[in-house]
Amino acid sequence: MPSIQLFSDTTPTPEYDFPRPERLVTGNPQRTTWHHFTNDSGEVFMGIWASEEGAWRIEMGLTEDEYFYVISGHGQLIAETGEVREFIAGDAVIIPAGFKGTFRVIEKLTKHYVITARKG
Repeated sequence: MPSIQLFSDTTPTPEYDFPRPERLVTGNPQRTTWHHFTNDSGEVFMGIWASEEGAWRIEMGLTEDEYFYVISGHGQLIAETGEVREFIAGDAVIIPAGFKGTFRVIEKLTKHYVITARKG
């Protein structure tokens, strides 16, 4: 029987990365991810993510949605269509499958995230 888990129950090893050079727009922000949960089918991922200031192009897969809740900081999503959405601490954001645009961190950002990657 699966048990209820609090993020504070585990201390995942942080993973560090930087945007790929071909996607970089401004800066070269270090990003840190603490993966707290992946379901058995590998379709749901949850954790905490943080990034320094900077901007890079993103492309969500056609079966990949992300929900995130901003814990601290300030950022923007800029769609290829030109739509700009800003978010700050306390905002809940959804990036839908197929989204293409730029993720910009204006002030060091930390968020809780849930990514669903439907198979098939």
